[in-house]
Amino acid sequence: MPIVTSTELFKKAYDGGYAIGAFNINNMEIVQAITEAAAELKSPVILQASQGARKYANSVYLVKLVEAAAELHPELPIVLHLDHGADFATCKDCVDNGFTSVMIDYSSHDFEANVEESRKVAEYAHERGAVVEAELGTLAGIEDAVSVDADKAMFTDPDQVEEFVNRTGVDSLAIAIGTSHGAYKFKPGTDPKLRLDILAEVSRRLPGFPIVLHGSSSVPQEYVRIINENGGALKDAIGIPEDQLREAAKGAVCKINIDSDLRLGLTAGVRQHFAEHPDHFDPRQYLTDGRKNVKDIVAHKITAVLGSDNKI
Repeated sequence: MPIVTSTELFKKAYDGGYAIGAFNINNMEIVQAITEAAAELKSPVILQASQGARKYANSVYLVKLVEAAAELHPELPIVLHLDHGADFATCKDCVDNGFTSVMIDYSSHDFEANVEESRKVAEYAHERGAVVEAELGTLAGIEDAVSVDADKAMFTDPDQVEEFVNRTGVDSLAIAIGTSHGAYKFKPGTDPKLRLDILAEVSRRLPGFPIVLHGSSSVPQEYVRIINENGGALKDAIGIPEDQLREAAKGAVCKINIDSDLRLGLTAGVRQHFAEHPDHFDPRQYLTDGRKNVKDIVAHKITAVLGSDNKI
């Protein structure tokens, strides 16, 4: 199966009460782990590349890795998505070079600027068969090129969503309801809660329209522990409760982004491998362990959080 857009996948997810995992990719091992887990569980999947990933690996490599995965798993619907495109030029470059979906993130600009840039991207992408995600509201946290202080974060205003979608023509909308980028989402002792009331109101105003949640890693404490026991120093890393994400996926949320959890699993595998095998220096040895952790995490997310297993 060739790389696809998310249009039909989102329609099925919306109607079926599940979400599709959008997992960030940076190298071959991560692509392999995600697609192997998705194929085994018969789950559609979105592979997304951030600005940092494109700088690290080069877009050409990433596109070819995803094309290879599509060739190896012909039964698996795979979307190749740009995560947090900073401007029209970035989105255009990705559309022109094989991405089937792009996100224009102009959420840090004022409403009118966000509308104009998102509309421009949507028009260009649609003419070339690609789809577009935009963001309304601003998430806190740090991940790759995204860095927003907590006091600058803003919940999505439901009063703006209809006008924004109608004027831009985008295909999905990322909203801010309390998720956060990175592994340090909340202060210790807090009780993280998503604003599911905002999600419900947005859904009421945009019936049938796909909603996206960014910053949705849950920061598995078992991997934080392994990292810290093997030379790491991750203090107070706290994520989003998975039960709240599952609740969101039963409604209008059709895409849930997961990045930090994969990084933690990969790093835990590598650190533990070196601690247990200090004489090893072959990347194939330690990256195999890291890759297994990533695959296990993706499989868990698909079955326990997203509910997207057995959907193809």
